[in-house]
Amino acid sequence: MVTPEPKTDLHRYLQTARDALLWKLDGLSEYQIRRPLTPTGTNLLGLVKHLAGVEVGYFGDTFGRPFGEPLEWMEDDAEDNADMWATADESRDHIVGLYRRVWQHSDTTIATLALDATGHVPWWPDERSTATLHQLLVHVIAETNRHVGHADIVRELIDGAAGVRDGNLNLPPGDQAWWESYRDRLEHTAREAGEG
Repeated sequence: MVTPEPKTDLHRYLQTARDALLWKLDGLSEYQIRRPLTPTGTNLLGLVKHLAGVEVGYFGDTFGRPFGEPLEWMEDDAEDNADMWATADESRDHIVGLYRRVWQHSDTTIATLALDATGHVPWWPDERSTATLHQLLVHVIAETNRHVGHADIVRELIDGAAGVRDGNLNLPPGDQAWWESYRDRLEHTAREAGEG
């Protein structure tokens, strides 16, 4: 019989998503990881920077555990969306290193507190600003995976690389010709449906 370990399971899902996000940067240039590929500017390094701030907020500030490093983009007077892109002075190594240090800080919170420990999320409405570690783990896992999905699409737009994570692409086997034929078939079907 398998004994459930909810905190361990939740932490594993969080770490899997973290690793998948960083994998999306592998093999790309500084330009490619910063390149805005959507009308709203979504870019790979910005997603990493954003999620570092997310974890600082939910696993640090919410539980009265300040991270200890200043994050200028989280200050009240920061420009809008400052957490969604890296300046020319914020290197890949800096942002990725920061994200890994944030993981350590978050992981200490997760390891130290019980799942029913409560914290205060000041940016949530008063009626639900008190939340448990369990709720916040689920919230951050969902947010991280949402942004990993964004990263999947951005990476595919950059160089065609796709997949869940290193060693598990979770895609049908197919060469470039197969994928082009598949996409053409979907385009044809979409046009046909649009005309009908």
